[in-house]
This record gives sequence, structure tokens and C-alpha cells, in this order.
Amino acid sequence: MLTDRIALRQRLDKATDHLETPVAVVDLAAFDDNAEHLTARAAGKPIRVATKSVRCRALLERVLARPGWHGVMAYTVPEAIWLVRAGLTDDVLVAYPSADRTALRELASDPALAAAVTLMIDHSAQLDLIDQVSPPAGRPDLRLCLDFDASWRPAGPLHVGVRRSPIHSAVQAGAMARKIADRDGFRLVGLMSYEAHIAGVGDDPPGQALRGRLIRLMQSRAFPELLKRRAAAVRAVREHAELEFVNGGGTGSVAATSADPSVTEVTAGSGLYGPALFDAYRNWQPTPAAFFALSVVRRPAPRIATVLGGGWIASGSAENSRLPVPYLPEGLRFKADEGAGEVQTPLLGTAAAQLRPGDRVWFRHAKAGELCEHVNELQLVDGETAAPAPTYRGEGRAFLG
Repeated sequence: MLTDRIALRQRLDKATDHLETPVAVVDLAAFDDNAEHLTARAAGKPIRVATKSVRCRALLERVLARPGWHGVMAYTVPEAIWLVRAGLTDDVLVAYPSADRTALRELASDPALAAAVTLMIDHSAQLDLIDQVSPPAGRPDLRLCLDFDASWRPAGPLHVGVRRSPIHSAVQAGAMARKIADRDGFRLVGLMSYEAHIAGVGDDPPGQALRGRLIRLMQSRAFPELLKRRAAAVRAVREHAELEFVNGGGTGSVAATSADPSVTEVTAGSGLYGPALFDAYRNWQPTPAAFFALSVVRRPAPRIATVLGGGWIASGSAENSRLPVPYLPEGLRFKADEGAGEVQTPLLGTAAAQLRPGDRVWFRHAKAGELCEHVNELQLVDGETAAPAPTYRGEGRAFLG
């Protein structure tokens, strides 16, 4: 493993030595290998790529050209419209409800967009908002997907998982499907349930053996319950709608979710980049494919090397797991009372003693697509050469910025 890291550092340095830092790269060999593994884990079910985990059109095009990958899961309606009009896809599922009146009006005014984009809903008030923006009599039917809550509620008020949809039971799902069927201007075509407490929680957090055991116990109880409840919800919804798809999962649960007979497709995205949070998973760890480099600019002590920048913190709960990981050279760590700084980041460890101003340190972001919010382009590394590809930010598209 050490030899692999040394060779990777040499290859990344050589491919990007003509560029100034900060520089972000995606190793295409690792990216393609991860895509292939995800396809195998999906066991024949199509994979919808999560755009928020990639945020680079060139790489979205690359993975969609592979067998087994079809359609995208976008995170905003403006992004969905952009991707369709750019010719990337004609099948977009927007993963979250929207209150963007301008984008909803644009979608409703274009039959081609309305046929390509599926909106996420979980409450009739969201339908009211759409009707206010564009009355049903003057628009094509809008495609809808019902967000079904996958969280685990073992007893009373205990809630395990993220807070997403209020629709938790099959009865609630059927009732919402009936409301949609009774309204003009809408067509329910899909159901999604994202098991974040399974797909998005690593079951083997480094240095936390007890927590890992508790997570595995929770997941072993929560997933069977979800399988039964999701199947019942699909049956209830199909009494009122002809579903085209039932979507579930994420990178961390592709294999398990694909085995669910009620699911027709799975979603993945983060596994293409292999960010640091996935080091905490036992069932599959993607090959690290996305990195960013910062330059050493000072040596405040013999075993400290300071790089310029570094505060590329991931979203989520404020804890150390959201920090980027110093990866190359091996043997670096943050200074506990400084962490990853906005302008400078001191790094400690045996490897720091060998670094000099001008040397590069390669980091892995904790999450996937958020890396792209810091740079205008990714360098796509093929062997020892690199070619630039604009990120969403580089194309002037900051959809949640």
C-alpha cells in the first residue's frame, strides 16, 4: 500500500507540475474502476447518477456512457433544466422539493422539459405552490415522484435517520397518491426512498469500535423493516398510479438495495470519487479517485509543514470526519487546535520533516461533489497526463451558492 501511495503521488505530481495550486484532480482509472464495481454491485438494476456528488458535466457524460448507468438525480430544478437543455440527459429526477418559482414556471412552460424532468414532492402544499406558479389548465402534466421516508422508528418518538419526507407509512403513501390522482396537471410516475441511515452512515468508523458495533446493530434491524414497509408503500401507491420507477439507495447500499424486489433502480454518485467518509464502510470501499493539492509555503518547526489554504470542510454535523484528509505523502495530520485553515494549514507528522516550500500535499475531501465548489476545473488525470474539465462552478453554475 505504501508503494502504491508513493507511485500515486509521483504520478499526480508529474501530471500537474505545470499548474499552480490549489489544483483538484480526478484519476480516470480509479473513476472508471469505481463505476465498474458499482455496476456489478447493482446486479443488473440501472444506476441513476447523483449529480451533486460529481458536479462536472464531462464526468457525468463519461459515466452515463457506460452500460448500467441511466438517468441523473439532480439536486435543484434549475440544474435539471440546464442539464436537459445541454443535451446531457432526457431523464432527470430532482431529489428534493423545490420552491423556485422561476424555475418551476420555466419547466411548466416547455413540454419538452416537462417530459424530461420529474419533480419530488411529499406534501399537497407543494402541489398548491406549483399551481399558483402555473395553473394546470395552461401547462402539460408535470411528472412527480413521491418521497417516502425510509427512516427507522423502532419505538415511540425514537427516530433513526435523516428528517426528509413526512410520508412514513404505506397508508400515508397511498393517501398522497390518491390526492395526486384527483388533481389536474400532475402525473405520479415514481417513488423514492433514500435509506440515509444505511447508505450514508459508515459502519466501521476508524478508532470507534463501539460506535461501529452499534451502527451495525441498528442497520441490521432497520433495513429488514424498511424492506417490508417500502414494499407495502409501493403496492399502496400503485393502486392510484402507474409507477415507472421505484428508486432507492446510495453508494453505501447499492448491493443491498438492488436486492430489494420492490426497487427498480438505485442511485450512486459519491462512490465514483471515493471520498474519505467511505473509508468507514466495511461492505465496499471505493478506490480514492478525487484529490486536491496545496503547496507547502513555510516550515515553522522541524516537524511542521504549513500549506496555503486547506479549509475545504464538508457539510453535515460539525466534527472531525468533515475535515479533508492529508493523504500524500503518508504520515501527515492536522494540528489539533488549528485544523484545516482558511488561509494556512499546519501539518504535523514524520512526513512533514521531509517537506520543503514548493512541495505539494495531496488531500482527499471528506465528501464527493463539494470539492467542485472550490475550483473552476478538475484536472482529469490519465496516466501521467492531465486535461482540464470545467466544474459546475467553472461553468458559472452555483445552484446552491
